[in-house]
Amino acid sequence: MLVKTNQIAAMEIKRDLDTLRHSCSHIMAQAVKELWPDTKLGIGPAIEEGFYYDFDTSTALSAGKKEPFTPEDLEKIEKRMREIINKNLPFIREELAKDKAQEFFAGRKENYKVELINELPDERVSIYKTGSTFIDLCKGPHLNSSGEIKAFKLLSIAGAYWRGSEKNAMLQRIYGTAFFSQKELDDYLILLEEIKKRDHRKLGADLEYFSIEGEMGPGLAFWHPKAGLLRKIIEDFWKNEHLRRGYGLVNTPHIGRAELWKTSGHLEFYKDYMFPLMKIENQEYVLKPMNCPGHILIYKSKTRSYRELPLKLAELGTVYRYERSGVLHGLLRVRGFTQDDAHVFCRPNQLEEEIQKVLDLTFTFLNKFGFSQCEVYVSTKPEKHVGGDAHWASATEALKGSLDKKGIIWQEDPGEGVFYGPKIDIKIKDALGRAWQCTTIQVDFNLPERFDIAYIDEDGGQKQPVMIHRAIFGSLERFLGVLLEHYAGDLPLWLAPTQVVIIPIKDSCLDYAGRVKEKLLDSGLRAELDERRSTLDKKIREAELQKTPYILIIGEREVKADKVSVRKRLKGDLGVMAIEGFIKSIKEGDGK
Repeated sequence: MLVKTNQIAAMEIKRDLDTLRHSCSHIMAQAVKELWPDTKLGIGPAIEEGFYYDFDTSTALSAGKKEPFTPEDLEKIEKRMREIINKNLPFIREELAKDKAQEFFAGRKENYKVELINELPDERVSIYKTGSTFIDLCKGPHLNSSGEIKAFKLLSIAGAYWRGSEKNAMLQRIYGTAFFSQKELDDYLILLEEIKKRDHRKLGADLEYFSIEGEMGPGLAFWHPKAGLLRKIIEDFWKNEHLRRGYGLVNTPHIGRAELWKTSGHLEFYKDYMFPLMKIENQEYVLKPMNCPGHILIYKSKTRSYRELPLKLAELGTVYRYERSGVLHGLLRVRGFTQDDAHVFCRPNQLEEEIQKVLDLTFTFLNKFGFSQCEVYVSTKPEKHVGGDAHWASATEALKGSLDKKGIIWQEDPGEGVFYGPKIDIKIKDALGRAWQCTTIQVDFNLPERFDIAYIDEDGGQKQPVMIHRAIFGSLERFLGVLLEHYAGDLPLWLAPTQVVIIPIKDSCLDYAGRVKEKLLDSGLRAELDERRSTLDKKIREAELQKTPYILIIGEREVKADKVSVRKRLKGDLGVMAIEGFIKSIKEGDGK
């Protein structure tokens, strides 16, 4: 495994930061209990960007608190936290026998803690104390004392089901963050403001790209005309690049017999994320959560020769997964989405070469869309899996070897493979340095065995192929969300649904403006003509708010000179030029 020294240092810093944030969540829980003693404690872990703690306020409500936590309450909690921090209270760890711990927390009516203790395998559990009254079930570690917390901020309030299950009580979750210095915290809060500006949900609404309608159901996206055009641009590029590399484009049904998913193992390992079975003519069917079984059936539709391998099948296939309502998030987490899916069926001796080709294609795509930085992981065998150890070892080594031969630095992510095979996960970095899960490349010996697929080898015998599952964007929905946030809505010219808006100043300029539009369309540019009766300033302002790359203004002067006045987004006036010159400048410049 290739791990740089600075990566090891970064992991050590993360551990220290997790300890700081875990300790801060502990202090937050203490502050809440001091302010509203009847509140019940859930859990309070450190997370990637900070920490949270879950509280049951239902008892506190009955005790006189009129509503769940509010922004004003966060201010009160922060104030009490600072008082606790200023007391420099030590974090004191103690151990109790499991039955004594159950008795202790039951006496405090902390039923969530009792439930957690019941599930712990050890006969002794650890608790932490701060001050004379606050005690929490916790495995630690914590800081030495509360006074070591220097910079923190409570950020937001959300609802969260206990243990993530909709069958359980809805708790109140308070999110916060903490850093080693005030400067780090201030920088992070500035970053949060920038993230808010780039939120794809807001941009999607402002730019009229998409909506997620409650009437149809949560987590189901509607692509509006602009996003529909953007999707076509992305899909055309995707299809052309795959055809150039020898992929065959296929389409498979959205539903299939449940027996297919029993064979694949999804009903055993993935059932919680599948929509319920439906009965059709006394047979059980499911909405497909994956495209792979369909591609296997295409492979099985005829006898295959070794000369046909590698066989590459690609599909922009829509799938459906039951994501809990609490995790749905704009386009980033939906219930119906289109994967840019493909499967490569190859001989074992072709495996590494084909993985390397997928990696080349991946970085061609990511660079084209403006993503130059990423993190790469090899996710290995999970606890629940199918297939023998030999196949898992062979598949994992093929992934690692391919990355090494391409000179790609990677990290191991133990136990995070899918149930049928190990995988490469690529997380792209956006303009703010945030990592987004994007590409996945999986090696699978198991599904070919489960579906009994084969090819006729040179010696005339039957051999089992190896299967590579891969998606480069991950899903079109998620990728659009990431694109919008990466570019803050200012998509590069080649992706912009509307590249040019033409604004005539007077009705007398309309005929000439129409001819300009036709020339732009004939040249392959995407242009719109704004014929509305409105002021020039308002039209320009609205075109800029829609993040249109170019605005062409046409008045009587431009009509007489057979030219256009050009404005470029974020740069302003570029002067007057002939329409042919404008088209040429785009084609030779940033229009590629």
